[in-house]
Amino acid sequence: MGAAFVITCASAYIFLFPHNRSVWYTLVIVTVVCAFIDMILLRITQIMLNITRNMPVTQVLGVPSKVELIVSRNNTRFYQGKIQIFDLYDPFFTCNAFPIRIKAPKYGEIIRVCYEVTPVERGSWEFPACEVLISSPLRFWQLKVRYEIVSQGRIYSNFNMLSAPGALKALLKQAGQRTVRKRGTGLEFDSLREGQPSDSLRTVDWRATARRGKVIVRQYIEEQDQQVLFILDSGYRLHRREGEDRVQFDSALNAALFLSWAALKHGDAAGGAVFGSEDRWVSPRRGRHAITGLMNAFYDVKSTSAPSSVSAPLENALSCLKRRTFIVLISNFREEDEEPLSWILPQASKRHLVLLVNMREPEAEALAFGAGRQPLSEDELLMQASAYAYLAARRKLIKRWEALGILTLESTAASLTPLLITSYLNVKRSGLL
Repeated sequence: MGAAFVITCASAYIFLFPHNRSVWYTLVIVTVVCAFIDMILLRITQIMLNITRNMPVTQVLGVPSKVELIVSRNNTRFYQGKIQIFDLYDPFFTCNAFPIRIKAPKYGEIIRVCYEVTPVERGSWEFPACEVLISSPLRFWQLKVRYEIVSQGRIYSNFNMLSAPGALKALLKQAGQRTVRKRGTGLEFDSLREGQPSDSLRTVDWRATARRGKVIVRQYIEEQDQQVLFILDSGYRLHRREGEDRVQFDSALNAALFLSWAALKHGDAAGGAVFGSEDRWVSPRRGRHAITGLMNAFYDVKSTSAPSSVSAPLENALSCLKRRTFIVLISNFREEDEEPLSWILPQASKRHLVLLVNMREPEAEALAFGAGRQPLSEDELLMQASAYAYLAARRKLIKRWEALGILTLESTAASLTPLLITSYLNVKRSGLL
């Protein structure tokens, strides 16, 4: 208000006395003196604040989170001015709340300021400080004060649906497929019980029936204590964007973690490995805390344009795994992968059960099949033919691996999670593992 008053008076004097230099000089002197006095008042009556921040350490990707700033005053000086708060949030978040304008608290008063942030990327986050702009009494100046308030934590993918009842059935329904079930294969004996009209004759234990004088059947459960290991490519092969904010690697990592959760839920051990941008390895473990260990191990892994070798992680798995394991290798296989995998796949398939998951390329498919229209030029025709030849070579490579007895799966990023879990359940219930 003070600065606005001085400027208004100066404008009026200039309008009334445009050629009077003494008035000009007087106004300049008055303005300078007022600004100097305002600066002294700002320093003398400087508001000493105490600011703390409360927010969850664990954040979920895409889920808004509440942040609370608690503002209090440390001194009893008389001035109670306006302040603007700027909380320095991490680039992994989005927020449109700043600046937050409030009146400085009185001595002994506590003001709570709340705003929301939304995580947009996985990884470790840090809020380093909070900056406050304090206006001077006459509004000539603003003093910026930095408060070192450090908050740190992690951003995980959104796995909230894991805690929902019937989550596994919902994923299988999303896949639109029914799992294969073969009685007596892939199952182990659990206990004996009295027979019911709906029981199959194959489950009748005839010795127990003769001994007890009533129908007794064998009850089976799925084999447990098996191992599942996902191997995920974080190099250039899955560094392909799907939409505006997501790459194929993120969808593949989510699907792999959901697969691990399904395996742990069925009593198996689950582990994982990443290769390409960096190498990480988590040996298969079982128990309710194993999924937390996998999430903590891979929460900050990101894909890059770095080259990756699909044969190296399989070699490492062969040297580290002592028991027969269901190995799921997720990548974007191409014609050049035939030679490096031609010698390692037969060795791996002798000791383990291997599933090769090939991520589809919607852009190449749309270009190859022309989206139902004819090419309009020679360049378009050449591009369409190149895309068709590229996809044909990929399909031919998959057929060769299938002829060797290797399990394969082709999927888009959107449908990978339910298809992967369905493949695991089919393998488990058919007794292949």
